[in-house]
Amino acid sequence: MAEAPVAPAADPSAGSLLDRAVAFLDAWVPKPAAWAFALRIWIAMMLALAMAFWLQLDSASSAATCVAILAQPKRGQAISKAVYRLLGTLIGAAVSIVFMALFGQDRVLLLLGFTVWLGLCVFVAQYLQDTRAYGAMLSGYTVAIVALGQIDDPQGTFDAAVSRVAVIVLGIVVITFINDALASPSTWRALLPQLRKGWDDTRSYARETLESGDLGATRTAALIRTIAPMRADASAIAGELDDGRFRAAGARSCIAALYAMAAAIRSVAAAAACLRHPSPAVAEAMAICRRVADAPDPDALDRDDERLRDLVDSAIRDGHRPLDEVVVLQRALDFVCAATFAQDGIRAVADGHEPLRDARLPTHRDFPVALRGALRVALSFAVTAAAFVALGLPQASFALVQVAATAALSSVTPDPKKFANGVVIGMTLAATLAGIARFALLNGVQGFPMLAIVMAPVIFLGCFLSLNPKTFGIGFILIVFFPVLLGPSNPQTYDALTFLLDAFLVVAAAVILSIVVRLVLAITPAQQRGFALDLAPAAVCRRAYRPGRGRHHPHQPECRPAVSVRRLQLGERRRAAGEPASRLRPRPSGGRRRPGPCGAAPPLVHRGPAWRDPAGTGRVGFGRRSRARDRGA
Repeated sequence: MAEAPVAPAADPSAGSLLDRAVAFLDAWVPKPAAWAFALRIWIAMMLALAMAFWLQLDSASSAATCVAILAQPKRGQAISKAVYRLLGTLIGAAVSIVFMALFGQDRVLLLLGFTVWLGLCVFVAQYLQDTRAYGAMLSGYTVAIVALGQIDDPQGTFDAAVSRVAVIVLGIVVITFINDALASPSTWRALLPQLRKGWDDTRSYARETLESGDLGATRTAALIRTIAPMRADASAIAGELDDGRFRAAGARSCIAALYAMAAAIRSVAAAAACLRHPSPAVAEAMAICRRVADAPDPDALDRDDERLRDLVDSAIRDGHRPLDEVVVLQRALDFVCAATFAQDGIRAVADGHEPLRDARLPTHRDFPVALRGALRVALSFAVTAAAFVALGLPQASFALVQVAATAALSSVTPDPKKFANGVVIGMTLAATLAGIARFALLNGVQGFPMLAIVMAPVIFLGCFLSLNPKTFGIGFILIVFFPVLLGPSNPQTYDALTFLLDAFLVVAAAVILSIVVRLVLAITPAQQRGFALDLAPAAVCRRAYRPGRGRHHPHQPECRPAVSVRRLQLGERRRAAGEPASRLRPRPSGGRRRPGPCGAAPPLVHRGPAWRDPAGTGRVGFGRRSRARDRGA
């Protein structure tokens, strides 16, 4: 009997090679959204450049550079950055005029004054976040662009300041118009799925914690990594729509609630594990937490909130309840309250209604990191300025402007060393492509259409690189400094010696930055984490011991103290010694308390958020029915 032919075995190496090729193409070939983003930025840069030529503004390339700096894939991000860019430019222009009026006749004092100002701006930027930090940093190196650029002609400082403000305003107007005209993606539409995913992940975290206990730092850090990146987009929603401030408030409220849910459920699980004989109240509270973690319903949340409030009040007024039981009930109430805020915040982002509260997200500030960053930038600029002045280079002021700009930009990035590497590569690439475009493709050409066609491939390449987190620094530097080195003007000049010297100076500035961030007061990630951990206890004290501090929405809940932990612990000790425990009564929210650690009040167990009663009905509640009842009264 003849044997059936055996089919040849498939080559596994061929399949793996094909998979790697597909993965490579998927990672590096731009998606349609990336092409649309690059097209918008190219059109905006060319429109800004053409209008600057038509208006006969000095340094027309600065208008295109402004558009490149404001290049953001989402509309809200671009608007938020544009607002603070305008504010930073106005402050920097005013300070430039003041500095030149005071030190116009003494270059040493002018450079010294600018060094101090740049360090101060970088220090302030380290204490801020998002586009506010960018605005503070921009006000620093704008002085370099205006004042140091006119160091040989002090009389032209005012005109340079006015011209700088004009090109910035032009760039902002153009990028805003193009984003609206070409339907740039809205930030809130991209943020809404992220909030829903964070909501689902937090409920999953709560379910696992209730089943298995504390999940550990690794699992908690993974949840935080899901929630934390949403903060930047939450602050950028306000300027997109008429109801943008409500959507932004809802996003902030949801983010704060997700953090609160994770913290509350960990406390519930930890305190419940310490109870040897859980009471029926604890069992009911745990059941409510499981129901909220599984499928929370807005109406059920209202009922659960009212029930948990009754349980907390009963436990506090009973002097024989264990402290861990009170903690379980209290933190379960906090978990339900946070879940209500999270759901309401997601709905506010989706439909733009006024949320239940406008939460203020705290900003962590590390004084050692901010001080080191400011000193690093100031020292690097001072040393570079001294070296360039000693060398007597004819274009030293141009080089100092680039050193100040790149050093200030690196100070507000999460990883200055990685950004410095991107600056070196991006500067070299920008100088090379600008030389090819200027002396090979545009040699003798004076037409604007040809200029736009030649700049298009470089701008598209820079936009594609900037959308990839690994190559963001290279792409950002490329699209920002390519117009600067190309120097489009009317008529176009072709001075090879000047171009080569400018290119050498910008590359030298990039190399200086790369050396400085590694040698001058460098901060490793481990050191930065150490500084954060050292300052964390004081930050927790300031916030945990000051309930009700800050701005409140008319319908925003505020925490009201119920009874101090010290009094509960005292009752525990008396019961353990066989002595009668004093009856624990809620402390009035407006009562005076002795200062505790950090100069603040002692820690309190809160009854959770309680709605104000502006109508004087004597009844406060958490849910929508309670608010409707209060408003109707």
